[in-house]
Amino acid sequence: MKVDTMRKIDRWAGMPLCFLLSVWFWLWELVFKPKQQRAQKVLFLELSEMGSAIIADPALRYVKAQPDAEVFFAIFKKNVSSLHLLNTIPSDNLYTFREDNLLTLVWDTLRFMVWCRRKGIDTVIDMEMFSRVSALLSRVTGAVNRVGFVAYHSEGLYRGNFLTRPVVYNAHQHIAKNFMALSHSAMMEEEQVPFCKSLITDDQVQLAQARRDDTAIAAVQAILKSLYGSYEVGQRVVLINPNASDLLPQRRWPAEHFQAVIEDLLARYEDILVVITGAPGEFPGAQALCEAVDNPRCVNSAGKFAFRQLVPLYFVADMMLTNDSGPGHFSAVTPLRTFVIFGPETPALYSSLGNSTALYLGLACSPCVSAANHRKTDCVDNRCVKDLLPQQALAAIYPHLDRIEARAQA
Repeated sequence: MKVDTMRKIDRWAGMPLCFLLSVWFWLWELVFKPKQQRAQKVLFLELSEMGSAIIADPALRYVKAQPDAEVFFAIFKKNVSSLHLLNTIPSDNLYTFREDNLLTLVWDTLRFMVWCRRKGIDTVIDMEMFSRVSALLSRVTGAVNRVGFVAYHSEGLYRGNFLTRPVVYNAHQHIAKNFMALSHSAMMEEEQVPFCKSLITDDQVQLAQARRDDTAIAAVQAILKSLYGSYEVGQRVVLINPNASDLLPQRRWPAEHFQAVIEDLLARYEDILVVITGAPGEFPGAQALCEAVDNPRCVNSAGKFAFRQLVPLYFVADMMLTNDSGPGHFSAVTPLRTFVIFGPETPALYSSLGNSTALYLGLACSPCVSAANHRKTDCVDNRCVKDLLPQQALAAIYPHLDRIEARAQA
């Protein structure tokens, strides 16, 4: 299903459904008072962003560490792979929605209602910021405790009146801390107005690290050898991710900028191998970039690595330059140094939790998208990204690669 179609469904079907269900459950609970219950079977709802599922991991681990707590997760099927990078959630505790079309989404919602009751879900944490679909899903879980973001007295999107523990969405703190505020609110015994009156420090949102797997690394190195016959173990590898999801195409840095960076790095460092990454459907664009560079030390790996091989690939690589997209967050579970290009969104809220440097101009119009506008913008000239010149990116990259070179020579 296209992103704009999902936005329209969320608006035109979501608003009346939120209103009708709010009235229905208000009347229902006048007669059948819900019993108070401590959070034990806790379901996290985060449907649409693979990167957000990684950023949320500290919040998941916080709940998982509480006495007698068990964590569950619901997500779109196409995004579930991101949860396997750290395996915080057992496979039996995962529920996936197909977003192919409206009929499958409705059918999966009905199945979801049954699944929640079989699992005994007593608490649901809606991590989506102002999505009406997730608000509706949180209400039909049957959970007595429902935690999520609200605008309180700020102007915001109407999502019904479903939450038992409404949490302030703080647009001045990183989203990882906002997610942690949801988890704190779910597990605390006292009532607060507003939630959450907790100090969340940087230490609390440190991301867990994936385990190094030498067998998987050897398989990745074999693929690199197949792409570039002269590749040798230990050779410096630079990853380039020129892709961004269709959710916000304005995040894409121009292909010619990527080309200029690649050509400069290949000329400056005679030992590096540049690997252009991407999903199978992104192969043509990656191939066009590779052919434009026209250098045997620049190879197209789009579709060559399975998702489970990304982590070992990140262990092999020395750095990555990427648009603001999933790989910048996936790599955060490894020590890989990343350079992430921001524009329509701000790194103050969405930067990687890993060893990462944000490249961001901060124009007067930037960021132009947020949770409150469904990450939709009318911009057709993303100068916030275009005007970040290759030389500015290279100025950040050079010191890192120079240090690696000096260390190798020592």
